Amino acid sequence: MRKTDDMEPRDPLFDAMFDPLRSEMDTLDTPRGVETELMQAFARQFPRKRRWYQALSGTDWMLGGSVAAAALALAVAVPMLAPPARTGAAADGGKSLLARDDDGGMFIALDSLERIEQEPAPRMVETEVPRSSLAALGVPLTPDNAGDAVKAELLVASDGQPLALRLSAVN
Repeated sequence: MRKTDDMEPRDPLFDAMFDPLRSEMDTLDTPRGVETELMQAFARQFPRKRRWYQALSGTDWMLGGSVAAAALALAVAVPMLAPPARTGAAADGGKSLLARDDDGGMFIALDSLERIEQEPAPRMVETEVPRSSLAALGVPLTPDNAGDAVKAELLVASDGQPLALRLSAVN
């Protein structure tokens, strides 16, 4: 009984039938270079298609990268250069919590901008405001500091109505 390369025994009945075929195959010899010629003919008949990104050169990739970097820089820089849009009083029916910059810091509008601008003689009043009442304006509030007061300046109308608020010291 003959064994194959993987060391499994062959069936003697099949072995006898395939022996003539094996001996005939041993006499055949493929000439040198046939495999190379076949592979070249196959490559000519079925050429590899290049993908779009394989057609770009290194210079093209660098140019594209620099264009993308410039676009990103513009996308970041343009909003920083543009003045803030004036929204609020007209947009939300007259009540707004707008912040407007003054030399001393940010003012938070407590009334409409039209009302603040039309006030003939507003005055500034320094006061202390409970921190818990400023939580809606984004002032951090914890159980430890809930009873604390925050120094603030109020822009007050002639009738005593608060128009705007500026926080002096928030810890």
